[in-house]
Amino acid sequence: MVEAVGARSSSRLSAEERAAIAAYAARATWPSGFVIYQRGAPADGIFVVMRGRVVLRSRVRAGRGFVPGVASAGETFGAEGLAQNARYATDARADDETETLHLSGARFRAFVREQPQHALCLVAQVMCERASLLERLRELTTLSVEQRLVATLLRLGTSEGFASSDGSMVLDPARYRLLCEMVGATRESVSLVLAKLVGEGLATRDGAVITVEPPGRLAAKLDQSWLDGEALLSLSGAGDRERRALT
Repeated sequence: MVEAVGARSSSRLSAEERAAIAAYAARATWPSGFVIYQRGAPADGIFVVMRGRVVLRSRVRAGRGFVPGVASAGETFGAEGLAQNARYATDARADDETETLHLSGARFRAFVREQPQHALCLVAQVMCERASLLERLRELTTLSVEQRLVATLLRLGTSEGFASSDGSMVLDPARYRLLCEMVGATRESVSLVLAKLVGEGLATRDGAVITVEPPGRLAAKLDQSWLDGEALLSLSGAGDRERRALT
C-alpha cells in the first residue's frame, strides 16, 4: 500500500512533454490565493501546472472544505473540461504564485491529432491522477483518521514545495488547515493524531509549528497501522460494524 501511494504521487509530466503541450496551450501566471475557477462554472479543456501548486477544494460549509487533491508541477487539474457540456467539480486556487498551461477542448483535439505520442502521455497522467483519487475515496471509507493522516503526509512528502531538503515537512497554521481538509477530518481529530506522532518521536512541536519526520519513518508507521486495522476488521464481525471499527 505504501509503495502504491508513492508510485502514484511521483507521476509527473516530463519537461519534454510539458514543452510539447506548451506549443498548443495558453500560458498564465496566477498570484498566490487567486481563484482560477469555481465549482459549477462552465469547464473547457485541461490545465497543466508548470510551477507552483493549485489546491482543489470542495466547500462543505462556511469556513470548512474538503481538498481532494493538490496539483503541483507536471500534474494536471480541471480535466472534467474535456467532457461535453462540462462544469468544474471543485474550486481551484493557486496556493502560491503558480504558472499553468491551459489546453482548450479545441486545442486538445489538435494536440491529439498532431502530437499523438505526447497526447498519450497527457492522457496517461490524467488516468494516474484519477487512480490516485479513487484510492483516496477508498481511504475515506475504510481507514481511520490516523491512517488517512499518515497516508496524506506521505503524499505531501513527495510533492514539490512541501518537503524540506531532508524530507521532513513543516506544518505552519496554513498548511495545518490544508492537511485537515485533505484528510477529511476535524482539526480536533487531526490534532490528536499529530500529538500522538509527537509522543512517538515522529514529529516535533515548536509553538504553532509542527515538523514531521521524513516519509520513510512514516511509511513504516502506516504499514503497522494498516496491519492493526486489518486485524481489527477480522475480529469485529461483518456488515456495518466492521466499517465503524476502522473509521
